[in-house]
Amino acid sequence: MFKRVLIANRGEIAIRVIRCCRELGIETIAVYSEADRNSAHVLLADRAYMIGPGPSKESYLVVDKIIDVAKECGADAIHPGYGFLSENADFARKVEEAGITFIGPTPDNIIAMGDKLSSRDLMIEAGVPTVPGSDGVIRDLDHAKSESERIGYPVMIKASAGGGGKGIRVAHGPDELASAFRACQFEGKNYFGDDRVFIERFIQNPKHIEIQVFGDKHGNVVHLFERECSVQRRNQKIIEESPSISVPQEVREEMGRVAVRAAETISYVGAGTVEFIFDNSTKEFFFMEMNTRLQVEHPITEMVTGVDLVQEQIFVAAGRKLSFKQEEITQKGHSIEVRICAEDPVNFTPCPGKIRRCRIPQGPFVRVDGYAYPGYEIPIYYDPMIAKLIVWGHSREECIRRLKRALAEFMLTGVKSNIVLHKNILDHPTFLDGTYTTQFIDKEIKGKRQRQLFMFVDEHVFLISAAISAYKDSKSRDISDFNLASRWKDVGRQKSLRV
Repeated sequence: MFKRVLIANRGEIAIRVIRCCRELGIETIAVYSEADRNSAHVLLADRAYMIGPGPSKESYLVVDKIIDVAKECGADAIHPGYGFLSENADFARKVEEAGITFIGPTPDNIIAMGDKLSSRDLMIEAGVPTVPGSDGVIRDLDHAKSESERIGYPVMIKASAGGGGKGIRVAHGPDELASAFRACQFEGKNYFGDDRVFIERFIQNPKHIEIQVFGDKHGNVVHLFERECSVQRRNQKIIEESPSISVPQEVREEMGRVAVRAAETISYVGAGTVEFIFDNSTKEFFFMEMNTRLQVEHPITEMVTGVDLVQEQIFVAAGRKLSFKQEEITQKGHSIEVRICAEDPVNFTPCPGKIRRCRIPQGPFVRVDGYAYPGYEIPIYYDPMIAKLIVWGHSREECIRRLKRALAEFMLTGVKSNIVLHKNILDHPTFLDGTYTTQFIDKEIKGKRQRQLFMFVDEHVFLISAAISAYKDSKSRDISDFNLASRWKDVGRQKSLRV
């Protein structure tokens, strides 16, 4: 087993790994940027090393700096967390070349699934269902037009190297195709350095269902059932639940078998997620992509299966066989996760700043993975997510009730947060009956008037807040704003005129 692990990440996922290592008796090394000097993960690790300025491309994304720190402190393994370098095959390879274990998939695994176009071809060869689409890269606009006519509108244009909601556009007809095509090429080139795009049929009212898979170095691969991640804003998830209320048992089992087959095709090692587009009307599912890392939403799988996924990652990286077999994994109860972000709940723009007060909810079957504390200043450079609130219940109804209670206890002041948005969603009939799709936020929530969105806030709070703001405004206003006439000036002016 490892003696010392470096965590090449920050925030809540760095803390999640630190806690797991502590329980296993492993020493932890944190790295941090200048902007993260006071971050909780720095305070909790056994040792911490500063690796550069705030921008991630000058700190958390600098491969050589992180490997140098790992060598200097004698780390025998690196956990990449998610995001940053977690799906960077070059980083994984350099870590191994330095004689350090990469806690994650092999570089070949990452390369095989890193490109949407090649991974799609790989899945077609393996017999995994994929969305009907273009045959390879779209050469130019004329090619895009002919392929879209063949596939049938609406179509979805995707950047081959895209991810995180970037490089995806929908064209509902020929008049929208040209702008969508150019926008995808631009985002692919601008964000990922690759302007190749392809086209797929756009699934109406889609759901996002993903399957957690796990493989070891001995050829064993299992799945740990599904997560539904259809509540998204700007193509980014904000609420996830497991199991999905929309997936029938026989379809669930088939999706698990298909996901395992996909992972076996590339001899997958470690934690991974196979994502599917799910048509809720026909119950058909199609391969979308595979994420070769731990997911943000992994805690809900841990809550319903009782498996510690981070611990299993460490065991597998150390060469052990999977500690469970497929027939030993069962789903029990229901779990939901909401992402608490420092952002405006109306327009979803990030709101970094200093946290004045922070009260974390507690109680039975309530878990919070986060790094917020009173006085902490949320940096502007990174993702605005500061915590994940995860709850478990015997049933979905019990789980939602518990989540509402926990959200009511969650207090965060000094910065705007999306807590009030989550309260609205949990009370929405479309969420409650489980028929929501990936377009739920755009259709049902976005554009809601602030008064409707903030219906959970007591009106007295608004009145008190308005009174305090008015008081502060009156104190800070310059005396000249009041346009007060000075009798002394008038007398002086009159006297000077007489002379």
